[in-house]
Amino acid sequence: MRLFKTVAGLRTYLASVRENQTIGLVPTMGALHEGHISLIRRAMSEVDRVVVSIFVNPLQFSPQEDLAKYPRQLETDAQLCEQLGVAAIFAPTPDEMGINSTSEPSTQVIPPAQMLSVLCGPFRPGHFQGVATIVTKLLTIVEPNMAYFGEKDGQQLAIIRRLVKDLNLPVVIKGCPIIREPSGLAYSSRNQYLTATQQQEAIALYKGLQAAKQAFITGERETQALISCVKEQLTSHSAIEVQYIECVHAQTLEPLDTIEETGLLAIAAYIGSTRLIDNIILRVRQPIIAIDGPAGAGKSTVTRQVALALNLTYLDTGAMYRAMAWLVLHSDIATEDESAIAELVSQATLEFIPPRDQQPLQVIINGENVSQAIRTPEVTALVSPISAYAAVREKLVTYQQELGKLGGIVAEGRDIGTNVFPDAEVKIFLTASVEERARRRLKDFQAQGEDNISLQQLEKDIQQRDYQDTHRTLAPLRKASDAIELNTDGLTVEEVINKIIHLVQ
Repeated sequence: MRLFKTVAGLRTYLASVRENQTIGLVPTMGALHEGHISLIRRAMSEVDRVVVSIFVNPLQFSPQEDLAKYPRQLETDAQLCEQLGVAAIFAPTPDEMGINSTSEPSTQVIPPAQMLSVLCGPFRPGHFQGVATIVTKLLTIVEPNMAYFGEKDGQQLAIIRRLVKDLNLPVVIKGCPIIREPSGLAYSSRNQYLTATQQQEAIALYKGLQAAKQAFITGERETQALISCVKEQLTSHSAIEVQYIECVHAQTLEPLDTIEETGLLAIAAYIGSTRLIDNIILRVRQPIIAIDGPAGAGKSTVTRQVALALNLTYLDTGAMYRAMAWLVLHSDIATEDESAIAELVSQATLEFIPPRDQQPLQVIINGENVSQAIRTPEVTALVSPISAYAAVREKLVTYQQELGKLGGIVAEGRDIGTNVFPDAEVKIFLTASVEERARRRLKDFQAQGEDNISLQQLEKDIQQRDYQDTHRTLAPLRKASDAIELNTDGLTVEEVINKIIHLVQ
């Protein structure tokens, strides 16, 4: 593991290793705990090299806040990062990051005013401006493919996603679930300020949010009623001084009266002199089932039948990529002209109408129904090279996520659970041994009258495909850290479907 304290050193290192490697950034202020560890492990499972930044950002602290006493333990943090397999730590000084109280003011990144008018914004003026400025600097210094942030600060996560979108930064922001102590208290570097008695008091924040969640599950959608559930849990805890309890839209941070799609129910409170935050996401949607796994494991067949059995929509992502291949085929653009293809697909409109009432799937692109046209051999031959382009994938992932807002879908692929629907209620990693997949493929070939293919050659081909899929720069095959692995060796299709349905129910 390398430790860099200068921008020049880090950039030179990254330039030497970036070719054919994906880079993940985990920004932190140090004093690493289980929450940070979960971010690092998530990054380690999804990219080739992980950079952890450790920088206590003066710009996000007001004069009355705890900048001076914020815990700093670089040596301990570095040892932990090395044990986890981190490639590099970036631990700059404020001067290196362009923050010097004696110099002229530096350029600042100011988030939209409406995103600062709720939750922590009114109580911490300048805080999110400081966060946005330093995160933008880190993203431009490291140029990661992905950056990982905890969902504990839901407002920060929403603001960072917005700045990445507004500034057209080429990075995927990954939100990672809150990690909690066994008591339910969210891990925080500031927890070490709490006495044992205060830690027991702090658990009430989580219990209050859970009470609201239970009310939501039973059908309550009015945010004032949900907020009242939290307050009721806190009435007997005089040591807790609530700063706010609010419910906003999880992406836009718009205050909500009623949760119709997704609500972020958040709380900030003081326990003694220590300020803690926590939240939960409340979603109005049917479940999303994400099924990933290697080629030949039976994902497509199983996914279709699981969707049918559970009366959910089968999200035929393959048909979407076929539609993009059809568009390129009929545009007179050379398959190798990636920039022209990016221009073409970024302006395309796609409509996916799931099968219903015995009507087949309808795929409409730029107003033209191509449901049958996308099944030709000419289109099939183009699918693989076209789907390898980043612009095509970005277009379709965004569209698939839009379709998934209300849930009720089952989808399969290489990275459905890690990238497309990382918040899916059920994630399955469907796999089988190379030998089993080769036997299945041989059986399919024999059924088609092709007897000139050997089992050994099929095994070799599958091993090669597995290697290619797990080493792709774009959308590599990965098992989500919270996915349930289901090995289908020796199982019939019906047995696999029943196992998945049991997991869902």
